[in-house]
Amino acid sequence: MSNHLSDPASALETAPTGQSQYLFEAIGITKRFEDGQVQALRMINLRVMPGEFVAITGPSGCGKTTLLQMLGALDRPTKGSLLYRGNSIPDLRDPSRYRALEIGFIFQAFHLLPTFTVLENVQIPMFESHLSASERKARAAALLKSVGLSNRLNHFPAKLSGGERQRVAIARSLANSPSVLLADEPTGNLDSENAHHILELINRLHHEQKMTLVLVTHDMDIAQRASRIIHMKDGRIVADHQTGGARE
Repeated sequence: MSNHLSDPASALETAPTGQSQYLFEAIGITKRFEDGQVQALRMINLRVMPGEFVAITGPSGCGKTTLLQMLGALDRPTKGSLLYRGNSIPDLRDPSRYRALEIGFIFQAFHLLPTFTVLENVQIPMFESHLSASERKARAAALLKSVGLSNRLNHFPAKLSGGERQRVAIARSLANSPSVLLADEPTGNLDSENAHHILELINRLHHEQKMTLVLVTHDMDIAQRASRIIHMKDGRIVADHQTGGARE
């Protein structure tokens, strides 16, 4: 399956700050909530290379989900610089297009539309692409086949198990051949067997499609699958190290 639906530059409408070898670069990122009284992130400095599998770990409330949301342009830093391919994420003219074409999201809650079939749910992000209706349908079917759901195309989410719903969400996250997959506790609502299968699937897709994968988890067993682990505490990065995992 092609991983080149769109030119990455098509979603980046700010003037680049300069050519960068890094996919993401955070410089002095701070985030405050509630009129500045709550500080979720404190001077975060982070660089992510293309193709890396990075796990972000830490206790609840440490800022890991806030950081992930900023990478996906779902939130903005209070101060500091946050770049994607040398472009300022907070200054993107159309953040929704960046999210649609560059970023694939997988959440703990599956966020499937209940009145849409599995096949229709996977097609939703493709409305930001140049594909025709027949091409969208064919691609959605191919993606669902890749996650083992060829026999569920016309089912509604309520008829699926938790593991199957997450597979649909993963297929949807790949709809526009994103450069980056951002996963926030993707196995949090699953039993141990389904969690294992979903992690194996995400890892396989990361290798096959050469995507950058940033995964938030509180589970160190899951984090060990990554090639790099970043540990956060109280809004700060307190450890950042390579592991023996993920790379082939």
